[in-house]
Amino acid sequence: MGFASLGSGSRGNGTLVSLGGKILLVDCGFTLKQTERRLARLGLSGGDLDAVLISHEHSDHISGVAALAHKYAIPVHASYGTLKRDLRGATCIPFDGDSAFDFDGVSVNPVCVPHDAREPTQFVLSDGVETIGILSDLGCVTNHVVQQYSCCTHLLVEANHDLNLLSQGSYPPQLKRRVAADYGHLNNQQAFELVSRLAHADLKVVVGHISEQNNCLNLLERLFLPLHNSLASLNYATQADGFGWIGAQPLKRQMSFA
Repeated sequence: MGFASLGSGSRGNGTLVSLGGKILLVDCGFTLKQTERRLARLGLSGGDLDAVLISHEHSDHISGVAALAHKYAIPVHASYGTLKRDLRGATCIPFDGDSAFDFDGVSVNPVCVPHDAREPTQFVLSDGVETIGILSDLGCVTNHVVQQYSCCTHLLVEANHDLNLLSQGSYPPQLKRRVAADYGHLNNQQAFELVSRLAHADLKVVVGHISEQNNCLNLLERLFLPLHNSLASLNYATQADGFGWIGAQPLKRQMSFA
């Protein structure tokens, strides 16, 4: 198993999950050309993907899905509310939030989260041995979220903004209120408290969706420093590069597409 990121931030998101011999892409907020380039950097192509899972319809998570799915004939799974967004050319399969389903031996658990979208979910995926949690967009930490992610061996978690940097930054007041609200994005302290509640010695954590305008890696590293001894590993995802494979890199399939 393994997981990796095409990129993580307000300008585009995509997370690769390799479990049970399947390769799933969670979200695709990049153009087709960018997605293909970022996949190649991680040793894959669109033809290696078995499915795309969409967390919600915001452009930084969905803008590249239709083109990618159409070119490589990849099925797209998303909540009923998310699929109100038109994805012409894609084969779309709706799911119920908070109802786990099986994808060829991989358990996919869509977790309903507080975020300002139609029917937003995040995902916990498992092959029965390893469990990978993707938690990129949520406005506040709920007991339901903590419960659903408590069994993870690997976790991507959002730490979007520092409250002081957000309040002093250039965003207009309405956008600042939206980002900081309970249906917006997690701030650094909220992310730290969530990881503290989920921490165990075998958990590998990647902190992502870090705002380039309203956050600072140095602030995050200082804040999360006390957790290093409670986790198996702690890394950070970037907008430009995401993060490389944690765990085994899946083998590239011998397929080609026009």
